[in-house]
Amino acid sequence: MNFLPGKRGRVAVIGAGPAGMAAALSVHQAGHDVVLFERYPQARPAGNILNLWPAPIKALGLLGVDTEDLGAPCTSEFRSADGRRRVRVELPEDVVRTYGGGFIGLLRPELYERLIAALPKGVLHVDHTVVRVEQDESGVRLHLSDGAIHDAAVVIGADGIDSLVRRTLWGDSPKREHNLHIFGGYTFDESVTAEPGLCVVSHSRTVQGSWTAVRDKGRAGFQWWVLEAFDASQEFTGDLYSSATTLGEAFARPLPQLIAATDPAHVQRWVIRDRRPLEQWSKGRVTLIGDAAHPTSPYAAYGAGMATEDGYFIGRRLAGVDLSDYTKVRRALDAFETPRKPHTARQSQQAYLLGQLFHHAPRPLRPVRDVILDRTPVLQKVVGEATPGEILKQLGEIDRAEARFAAVLGAGAAPGTAF
Repeated sequence: MNFLPGKRGRVAVIGAGPAGMAAALSVHQAGHDVVLFERYPQARPAGNILNLWPAPIKALGLLGVDTEDLGAPCTSEFRSADGRRRVRVELPEDVVRTYGGGFIGLLRPELYERLIAALPKGVLHVDHTVVRVEQDESGVRLHLSDGAIHDAAVVIGADGIDSLVRRTLWGDSPKREHNLHIFGGYTFDESVTAEPGLCVVSHSRTVQGSWTAVRDKGRAGFQWWVLEAFDASQEFTGDLYSSATTLGEAFARPLPQLIAATDPAHVQRWVIRDRRPLEQWSKGRVTLIGDAAHPTSPYAAYGAGMATEDGYFIGRRLAGVDLSDYTKVRRALDAFETPRKPHTARQSQQAYLLGQLFHHAPRPLRPVRDVILDRTPVLQKVVGEATPGEILKQLGEIDRAEARFAAVLGAGAAPGTAF
């Protein structure tokens, strides 16, 4: 693909996670000069297990990322701890045919490797820590820890839940503790029998126990996670593997067997927290994406996916924009965030509320809650129907963004130029 000719602008992206790398790829395709700053010695994943919905998979492919044999396509079911199905997430046949189901299960390192491989040479700068961001209508100045200064026309903050860019734009805000923690791991042990192409999310009265198929570098396996209430003000002193094993014992096969087959070195723990949604992401020439804009509990299984979508959409909105023109930059950033804010806020808030429902309901109400989930369409409405609706909506948004992008490319192309 050739990219948009004409006036180029300088864009800096801070943070080389899925959001930042997707943004760098999309901005590059839009024809602007882009640099991606990462404070660590390498772009590294913060966790091990991951799910991606169809929309971010589609976005990755459009950004030039190799998605061949990336992850295991899965269909989702919600079950009780003893294995009784509560909800099956049904998707249109064309989505299942294209993506294999509602999402893919994979390990984070492979996604990072494929994103890095797609980045143009010279875009990613590791061991570069941004310590201060200054801007006016003419541009943005980034101060790095080594004393260097980088000037840009637009800055995209993809620097996570503890974002410097977010604090610079909007001040500090407290994290919202969910008072939950999660243990997760993966195994490629072929002796464990589990149904391929399936994700099972189960709940006992107090614990979520889940598993899903994964693929990693051509290997078929399974990832799993168990989640319970935990006072975030307390220090965790237990053993990760034994804690996960104990939590998994109450669930139907194959979850206990998957945990037993997991190398203890492949078990991780996270304390779950987020921040309340911002009313505005961008200010001046600077905007936020991913966890910097909308940190989301893994209860949504969509944080990395929304981050990837953000990166894709911001580059598409900057295509054809004269970045020296402050008014045009502001118009583009507003157009980027306006449709993203309600979508991401809804997912973030739903993840929070589901966590509270399943893990912080008063003890006397838990049996009532479970009867409602087992015998009424509440869960089907909240998850079984809402999730496919959001998937289809975001796929449609990408189609519309690509149509706009193609129109911009066509309008900016020199006679006879092929795209």
